[in-house]
Amino acid sequence: MPERRSLVDRHVGFIHALRAAGVPVSLAEGLDAARALRVIELSERESLRAAYAATLVKKPAYRPGFDVLFDLWFPAATSGMYAERPHKRINPEQAELPELRDHLAELLTGGTDQELREFAQAMVERFGRQQAGPGRQNWFSYSVMRALSPETLMARILQNVLAGRERGGLAEKTVRQRVNAGTRRFEEAVATDVRRRIAEDSGIERIARSAVRPPLDQIDFLRVTKADLARLRREVYPLARRLAARLTIKHRKGRRGRLDFRRTMRASLQSGGVPLTTHFKPPRPHKPELVILCDTSDSVSSFAHFTLLLTYALREQFTKVRAFGFVDTVDEITRFFVPGADVVEAITRLANEADMVRFGRTNYGHSLERFAERYADAIGPRTSLLILGDARSNYQPPALDVLKSLVSRSRHAYWLNPERTAQWDTGDSIASDYGAVVPMHECRNVAQLTAFIETLA
Repeated sequence: MPERRSLVDRHVGFIHALRAAGVPVSLAEGLDAARALRVIELSERESLRAAYAATLVKKPAYRPGFDVLFDLWFPAATSGMYAERPHKRINPEQAELPELRDHLAELLTGGTDQELREFAQAMVERFGRQQAGPGRQNWFSYSVMRALSPETLMARILQNVLAGRERGGLAEKTVRQRVNAGTRRFEEAVATDVRRRIAEDSGIERIARSAVRPPLDQIDFLRVTKADLARLRREVYPLARRLAARLTIKHRKGRRGRLDFRRTMRASLQSGGVPLTTHFKPPRPHKPELVILCDTSDSVSSFAHFTLLLTYALREQFTKVRAFGFVDTVDEITRFFVPGADVVEAITRLANEADMVRFGRTNYGHSLERFAERYADAIGPRTSLLILGDARSNYQPPALDVLKSLVSRSRHAYWLNPERTAQWDTGDSIASDYGAVVPMHECRNVAQLTAFIETLA
């Protein structure tokens, strides 16, 4: 039997689960959510969801994890597992599979969310259970989806809905979009009910820890998937603008413009014509130049993909951006990121055409030496140098003197390391040696990159 919890217990547990999943919830926000519960109808589940979301969710990236945890801590009450349609009522426990698939086809084209949820609950009850031993049972989504195969219903639905009308037009496109959206809603309803049943059997806290992925801005660069990278592309451009703004501020800091003779003379009238206070015109704003030196080896391939996305975005923010990739030798890769180029295609070309590999083992020292030999003119007094890599050089000489020379010629230099600080100087890492020359920052995710950008101000 599922454990019975009071509303207060569920509220407190829900807040703790959100924090454990990486959603920042302060004590004040938790209290605001509790106050909001006093002014809504608690029996209206979607009103309850909206009240919690309005008080606890700060960013759209946190909403998917919030919804998963809300469904665990405040599950929908199961009905009698009967999905009802006008003039039609079926019993999911007794109906044959073809009849169930026909009913699902109707729901995918015009079913409400409530009808899809009830039907999904019934299908999980019928197809999702597998006995795991005496008194034990497991629940699975894939067995439900395999039995009903909603993705194979499209042809039947198009034939019924279009009813002889011309294929390939706007009507078919609209139907396809509606069915695909309905299929996604049904899949999510099945997954939600499976999670609910597992939580009832094993405990909400246990399933909550594995059911929610970290928010996008807290996913480690070294562990991102292709889907994550696609979503991260939307995060890159605001970060590039902020980074450019912060470096421009540091570029201006300490500089004074030309003497403002008129203001100085006016101020001297207060002291009998003696210019005790001098006034200067503000310096003319100049966008700084940026050089990016990026480790593209397999050990940091996911991080390299993100940094190349960042490089692409930064080209629009700086007067001059030059990018260089290396494994055990270095090559300029700026040419692959011309404005208007498709970034995915550019990364593919880079992997096939750039000269960054001799023997295939990362060698920071040799790469720095080759950079100094071939591209010394890239670093100047207006240049900000940004190095991206894990500082693991396979026990090869680090070429610290070369790095010191490059840093001394630049205006600013920073090193972003995608590994945890606790892993620095372990194995073949020489992070501290390089960090003594270039300020090194842990940068494992978008949140830490954002924090680094803020510190530049």
